[in-house]
Amino acid sequence: MHEWFETPPGRYLLEWERAQFDRAVADIFGYHALQLGLPELDALAANRMPHKFLGLPGPRLAPGARRPHLVTDFAALPFEANSMDLVVLPHSLELNADPHATLREVERVLMPEGKVVVCCLNPASLWGLRQRRAHLYRRLGFGQLFLPDAGEFIGYRRLRDWLRLLNFEVETGSFGCWRPALATDRWLDRFEWMDQAGERWWPIFGAAYFIVATKRVRGLKLIGKLWKPAKSIATAPVPLANRRPQPEMQQETLV
Repeated sequence: MHEWFETPPGRYLLEWERAQFDRAVADIFGYHALQLGLPELDALAANRMPHKFLGLPGPRLAPGARRPHLVTDFAALPFEANSMDLVVLPHSLELNADPHATLREVERVLMPEGKVVVCCLNPASLWGLRQRRAHLYRRLGFGQLFLPDAGEFIGYRRLRDWLRLLNFEVETGSFGCWRPALATDRWLDRFEWMDQAGERWWPIFGAAYFIVATKRVRGLKLIGKLWKPAKSIATAPVPLANRRPQPEMQQETLV
């Protein structure tokens, strides 16, 4: 993955993702933020939390990559429940063997109203189409993959459904990188106009998508007899103080 991000399409994708992360995390406040995966991208650079951590699934690093604060299984994070204010996942779900378990673990460590920021490649894009075609050609014994042969595509709608099942509320979702799957800077620059046209005319076909979601904790609601209106209680008349005495009625005498 590190080698692919040094290619022209990799640098193009990384530049777009860096701008998206900077904009998304700049105004998220708290004390503890966690990035899982992709040390080539400092997704928390624009965030101002005092404690920021980088976690990777393995100790092996590419030359020049940032050193992690912890090496851990993303499905078993060494943090207490409700201890993180922000978790960012730059391609961490795609490259993980069990993305469901990773999301469940992220939901566990996030505080109520904490945020998760996810970035994934879009299978419904020109890049995804070329990757599927390249896989077919490789089965026939020829061809070369455009994207790294690691992980699995996760569709945008599919990921939104996973988040909803874990009580996340999706706040924003966006797409980017509409240029064709080309391997050189020269050809990518020729189709620079497609970024503006794609954002307007075919937004859901961008090569990557970006989701910001908030963990919601539903409050308890009492049901049964307690919520029924109480019956009115009969009250007895109460004498008033400082009431002027009534004059006694004079009895008539019969002669």
